[in-house]
Amino acid sequence: MKSLIQQAIVFVCFTTLAYGLQNGLARTPPMGWLSWERFRCNTDCDNHPDSCISENLYMAMADRLVEDGYRDAGYEYVNIDDCWSNKTRDENGNLNPDSKRFPSGMKALADYMHKKGLKLGIYGDFGSKTCAGYPGSLNYLEKDANRFAEWGIDMFKMDGCNVDISLMKKGYPEMGQYLNATGRPILFSCSWPDYERGKGIPIDYQSVASHCNIWRNFVDIQDSWDSVLKIIDYQANITDQWGPVVGPGNFSDPDMLIIGDYSLSVSQSQAQMAMWAILAAPLLMSNDLRTISPEFREILLNKEVIQVNQDPLGIMGKRVLQVSKTTEAWMRPTDGRWAVCFFNRGTTIPESFSVSLKKLGLPVDQELGFDALDLFSGEYIGFMDSYAIFNSTVNPSGVRLFLFGPAETK
Repeated sequence: MKSLIQQAIVFVCFTTLAYGLQNGLARTPPMGWLSWERFRCNTDCDNHPDSCISENLYMAMADRLVEDGYRDAGYEYVNIDDCWSNKTRDENGNLNPDSKRFPSGMKALADYMHKKGLKLGIYGDFGSKTCAGYPGSLNYLEKDANRFAEWGIDMFKMDGCNVDISLMKKGYPEMGQYLNATGRPILFSCSWPDYERGKGIPIDYQSVASHCNIWRNFVDIQDSWDSVLKIIDYQANITDQWGPVVGPGNFSDPDMLIIGDYSLSVSQSQAQMAMWAILAAPLLMSNDLRTISPEFREILLNKEVIQVNQDPLGIMGKRVLQVSKTTEAWMRPTDGRWAVCFFNRGTTIPESFSVSLKKLGLPVDQELGFDALDLFSGEYIGFMDSYAIFNSTVNPSGVRLFLFGPAETK
């Protein structure tokens, strides 16, 4: 038993030393809130004062993170996305926030976050313009890195619109170097591999993990269950390419949590939360925390599921077995335990299944067997020996997420 855990620790440490971005950040997947999926590029503060991209929006979300328990659960980043800046740089070539929507300035907004025990993230683009047409960082990488550090920025997401994609292999590492050179710890989020994927360019994930704390591999999430499924499918089919380089300091990002928005049911929301935990994915919510319903807030604040996501080994889980017609099993080894998610892709009826713990990949040399806990219901399932058959039922478009740990007594 110890040898398996020790091997996992050695593997993750080797991976981090070999490939990890050496800025000391993202030792576990970052958690926080991001504006894009819910609020997009709404700059009309005259008609939509409560939902436009402005300092008021980010301050309001910061207040909710603190007062409603999200910060204490680990959600610490408040991330600005596209459409925050003026449409042109100033006479010195500097980026500046739109003065009407961010009248206090970015330094004041960062200070507001820091006083609340939070961190501020910001968005930019490697190209000449951002995806929404605002100034990009092409030919301004060092200047923008220094600007962000002056403001007290804690995370920088660099998109990849309006640029020759062949330049990314050089440009993204350069930006990472400039961020590090500022002396301020700035978590670096890269869209680099997603753009290479879109053009059919072979992706060197060892290089990506060397220069990025988190990275996007696939299309933007939309507020729909179909979008969540599409992302999970992509993860399942290609995980082996980047799984070996995922670990403390660098994580694959399947995009935002849309829990509490318009489209997902409670079961589907549990499914996204569980799968993002299994995948060691960043937990970056994009919702309106001022109006979120209690049942969705409960899912986002589930301490046991968050603990799986934040496991210090940082090992990315993967699909291991098809256990019934519509239900598949995903497994993630954690520090001394195993998180197993049964995911029913069907949309009509609950699916029952029986599966041996051995087939799930749990170690059969476990002398004492396992204790099992249902992480959403909190129910203690009981003791099972290493060769036990596990029986369960999972709702359509839903999950059952279990944590198997060494039993103390038989």
